[in-house]
Amino acid sequence: MSKKLKLVFGCIYLLCLGVLLYFVFKYLDITQLGNYDYIKSNSGTLIEFKEDNLILFTLIFFIFTIIWILLLGFGTPIALTSGFIFGKWFGTIFSVLSFSVGCTLLYILASYYFKSLIKENLEKRIHEYKVLFNKNEFFYYMIFRFVGGGGTPFAIQNILPVVFNMRIKNYFYSTLLGLVPMVFIINSLGAGIENLIDTNNSLSILTITKAPEIYLPIMCFFLIMILAYFVKKRFL
Repeated sequence: MSKKLKLVFGCIYLLCLGVLLYFVFKYLDITQLGNYDYIKSNSGTLIEFKEDNLILFTLIFFIFTIIWILLLGFGTPIALTSGFIFGKWFGTIFSVLSFSVGCTLLYILASYYFKSLIKENLEKRIHEYKVLFNKNEFFYYMIFRFVGGGGTPFAIQNILPVVFNMRIKNYFYSTLLGLVPMVFIINSLGAGIENLIDTNNSLSILTITKAPEIYLPIMCFFLIMILAYFVKKRFL
């Protein structure tokens, strides 16, 4: 890839990151994040704004998530936020759709501009699985997504299929289906946090740990992590 193109991508990345940080520091007082009353008040304001501007808010969330994925952001904060704002059911739908679109766009971008770089760094590590993967790329990548990538960072999960020259259609639908379980669990946790904040004037560690909407998603998360460990030992 030419130096000019790298410079363009670098500038776009820094611009988007700068805009994000600007809004974070403008509308969020970080020094008050330990203040429960501040958190409760602002979460209520956020939910109220969402209810009054549902279509606009959903569109902003969708576009922001796509940009976040393109900037190699983690998936967990977005999934938690969508569960907190939209609830576990609608939050899961919005998260999975926006993740799938963002991941697919990142995959296309990586395939077009960074293919040689990705193969150079990743192909040797997974060469032995290339034949297996090519037999049924849809199924194996869906399982890979289902178990959270076996502990592989989300950004690496998104570009890994570049090594296998995976078809875009298979990439999109295997991502769409494979992300549902993990995203639903994280969304449920986000929705549980919102419910606790909404129904309690104060919170303690005991209150949080005793709430089913908190400990059940966490238990499911650890179950998938255990499954991911065995899958990674066997296949990855």
